[in-house]
Amino acid sequence: MKYLIFLLIALLAGVVLPLQANFNVEMGKAAKEPIFAGFVSFLTGTIGLLGYLLFTRYDIGSVRAVTAVNWYVWSAGILGAFYVVVVIILIPKLGTALTFGLVVTGQMALSVILDHYGLFRTPIHSINWQRILGIVLLISGVVLIRKF
Repeated sequence: MKYLIFLLIALLAGVVLPLQANFNVEMGKAAKEPIFAGFVSFLTGTIGLLGYLLFTRYDIGSVRAVTAVNWYVWSAGILGAFYVVVVIILIPKLGTALTFGLVVTGQMALSVILDHYGLFRTPIHSINWQRILGIVLLISGVVLIRKF
C-alpha cells in the first residue's frame, strides 16, 4: 500500500510539471525574459519552502551537514534553473507535449544508465532489452507527437 502511494505521488509530480512549465511561460511572456521568469519561479518556490521549514520548526542546526556533501551536489540548483529556463523557451516553439516528450526521453535514458551503474547511490537495476525497448518506445512516442 505504501509503495502505491509513492507511485501516485510520482505520478502527481509528473502531472504538475507541465502546469508549472506553462505558468512559467506565461510569466516569461509578461516579463519578456525567460531568465527572469525562472528567477520568479525559484523565488516563489524558495518562499514556499521557507514557509514549510518555519511551519514544521525544522532544526536549523542540522544545516551544517550540507557542508560535507560533494561539490557537484551543489550544482542541483543550477541544473534546476537550466531546466526551468529551457522549458520556458521551448514550449512556445515546440509545444508542451513535444517538449515534455523529449524531456522525459532524456530523463529515462540517463536514468537507465544511472541505475545500471548504481551512480549516486541509486539501487542497481541492470540495463536489459526491456529497458532499452522502453526508451525506444519513448523515442517513438516523441516522433509520433512531432509528426502529428
